[in-house]
Amino acid sequence: MPPILNAQGLTKSFGATTLFREISFTVSDSDRIGLIGPNGAGKSTLLKVLAGDEDADAGDVAIRKRAQIGYVEQESTFIPGVTVRRVLEDALIRAKVAEAEHEGRLREIAGRTGFPDLDAEAAKLSGGWRKRLAIAEAVVIHPDVLLLDEPTNHLDLAGITWLEELLNEGSFACVMISHDRYFLENVATEIVELNRVYADGLLRVKGTYSKFIEGKQLYMEAQSKLQDALKNRVKIEVDWLRRGPKARSTKAKARIDNAQDLIGQLKEVNSRVQTSTAGIDFSATDRQTKRLVELDDVSVVLGDRRIVEGLNFLVTSGMRVGLVGPNGSGKTTLLRLLTGELEPSSGVIKKAASLKIVYFSQTRELEEGITLRRALAPDSDSVVYQGRVVHVASYATKFLFTSEQLNQPVERLSGGERARVLIAKLMLEPADLLLLDEPTNDLDIATLEILEESLLEYSGALVLVTHDRYMLDRVSTTVLGLDGRGGAERFSDYSQWEQWRGSKAEEAIAPGATGKAVESARPVAAGQGARKKLSYLEAREFAAIETAVEAAEDRLQRARETIDDPAVAMDASRLTAALAEMEAAQEAADTLYARWAELTEKAG
Repeated sequence: MPPILNAQGLTKSFGATTLFREISFTVSDSDRIGLIGPNGAGKSTLLKVLAGDEDADAGDVAIRKRAQIGYVEQESTFIPGVTVRRVLEDALIRAKVAEAEHEGRLREIAGRTGFPDLDAEAAKLSGGWRKRLAIAEAVVIHPDVLLLDEPTNHLDLAGITWLEELLNEGSFACVMISHDRYFLENVATEIVELNRVYADGLLRVKGTYSKFIEGKQLYMEAQSKLQDALKNRVKIEVDWLRRGPKARSTKAKARIDNAQDLIGQLKEVNSRVQTSTAGIDFSATDRQTKRLVELDDVSVVLGDRRIVEGLNFLVTSGMRVGLVGPNGSGKTTLLRLLTGELEPSSGVIKKAASLKIVYFSQTRELEEGITLRRALAPDSDSVVYQGRVVHVASYATKFLFTSEQLNQPVERLSGGERARVLIAKLMLEPADLLLLDEPTNDLDIATLEILEESLLEYSGALVLVTHDRYMLDRVSTTVLGLDGRGGAERFSDYSQWEQWRGSKAEEAIAPGATGKAVESARPVAAGQGARKKLSYLEAREFAAIETAVEAAEDRLQRARETIDDPAVAMDASRLTAALAEMEAAQEAADTLYARWAELTEKAG
């Protein structure tokens, strides 16, 4: 069967800036493709081209006959006054679904998305529920392929888990732009990075995100070897040219042409291999005080909602707090308490004298109409960074902005670029306490990794609100979990909070059940309980399994040797096939080992 989407030779530019050039991209049945790349690489534009919402400057997109495409944009907005039911019904009408099927599909999607009230006004839903509705609007038409642009933005951790289950259970193919590494690891079966560092404009590797990292490393190593080989060959040819060869012979002319070609190849490889990353380095003050903020029996009530009740918590110097909880549980409210923007309904908040707090808001507030130059340096053409006067152009370069962008209005910047501007502004303010509210939204993976390193090196205190589970695991030294009903618990890490949340959910399903009762209700695992003797077929299998394991190990070793071959590593298609073979060989070996252990246990 032909691919659902088959894009060939796509080129797209905005003004003088070329986003991508002559790239090819196919989507086939059951594909779950994670689309990644640096900010400004053109990921969202590519998705719009695939969805038919935007035209490429060159190239073609072929869509399988009668294929349905569901597309979810990065920002989910709805017309005021329109209900959830109307949004879903309009989607069915646009997709020309028979009216007799409407009610059944509405009930199905309501169950899958958890909407309690289809008559609620869509525009008045919270950000997380608007995102769920946008996904439901795309899924209700039973698409052949679902295109998702940053689908985890605005979803809380429970919402991300829901989305992972929806995508893993769905029968549709999927392309999803995301910088959430755990989400990609849990959902994607193939990763495509759109990036000009690759000869084809993109690198496509079958497997999870971690498999992609391995594939990318091999590709970049191969490019580095190619670069070294070209340098040596260019040096030889240049030395030959300097000796003044006679250009009259055909052989000499061919060699001169070859030298020029090699120099061009080297220039192209150099331009691809040399990449830039943002420089992020938060500064702490020289404060010696350890106790920075103390919350003593603090409660917050907004209207008829109890956000926090009886909270006792101490923030000390060097502490990195991950603040977690469902949407609406009060995470941003707690940050506003710490800044002093909001007063507690009861209890006391004690702060160290002359405490310097820097707050990164998730609203991305930048003054519209001003240029990037004025956003970074409001009063002059220089900034004071870590005690040194730095020209604004040099400071902008640290965050991957060009000198041409300095006079560009900030409203024309992408979401990721706006986030980098705000982080750049924060870095000019030394802080005792750094409050970050969803700093990962719109940042590409390379910038996320640099941000994480900076936060790990930051010596002040940090309170971090993020739905990026990888960052929470890596950065936080303690986790404060809010349950959405006024309760709060302290945990050593994110995993412990997840386990606690899961146990709370079980208690809600079976109130009064004890831990022992739950444990005893679980099915007995294979090999547990009374051991049984092997059947005749199992005995034959057991006798031959060691040979099968050895064969599987040989296959795995051959796959690894193929990947180590420089010729394979330099060829993206051969490398992708080799990585897929290694993954299949590893899975086969793991399955055999598990079966061997099971039969050994059973044999007693």
